[in-house]
Amino acid sequence: MNTIVIEHVALNELPAAWRAQLHVAKNTRVTVRIEEERADEEHKTQTALTSNPLFGMWQDREETGDATAYARKLRTPRYDVDGSRHQD
Repeated sequence: MNTIVIEHVALNELPAAWRAQLHVAKNTRVTVRIEEERADEEHKTQTALTSNPLFGMWQDREETGDATAYARKLRTPRYDVDGSRHQD
């Protein structure tokens, strides 16, 4: 990735559109950092996650068909308020 960093730039030397986005005093000096954007970086990250063999490892299990209900059941307390075992 290519990056350009320009330090200690007077605010009045910046383009008007840039100055309009900055809410600082007029005599302030700023650092400008310009980076090349890569759209494929996010795609690479997403592909790396989904290519992991653990991704989707439970997709064929019947009890996880309704993920919300399954998670709710996992999170229910094992015991009732009176200390007795919670009945499913």
